[in-house]
Amino acid sequence: MLRVLLAEDSHNMRAFVRSALEAEGSELGDVEVVEASSGFDALRLLPRGPYDLVITDINMPDINGLELVQFIRKSEQHRATPILLITTLSSERDCERGLSLGANGYLTKPFTPEVLRQEAARQLGQAPCH
Repeated sequence: MLRVLLAEDSHNMRAFVRSALEAEGSELGDVEVVEASSGFDALRLLPRGPYDLVITDINMPDINGLELVQFIRKSEQHRATPILLITTLSSERDCERGLSLGANGYLTKPFTPEVLRQEAARQLGQAPCH
C-alpha cells in the first residue's frame, strides 16, 4: 500500500486529490491518503510516516508549501521522500523556485485526475517521464 501525505488548505481540493489517488483500478494500486489542512498540520503528521509521496499546495496559511519542502529536505527520516507541488502559481519562475528548494515535481491547478495519477506514478518511479 502506498502512503501519501497531502497538505492542502482547500477541503474541496483535498477531496479531489484523495478521490483521484484512491480510484479503483488506478495504476497506483492501493493508496492511503493522509490529509493535512495546513503546512503546520503536515509537520505534525510527518512523524507518523514513512510516506511514499508528499503532495503539497504552495499557498497555505501558517507554513506554506515551500517552507514545508525545505523542512522535509532537512529531515533525516523524510529527506528522500518525493514531493509534488500542486499550485495555482503557473510561472516558470515559481516552478523553478519550488524545484530548486527540493520538490521533485510541479503541477499547476486545475489538473485532471489522470494527470495527477500519472505524475504521482512518475514520482514513485512507476511510470516513465513524459
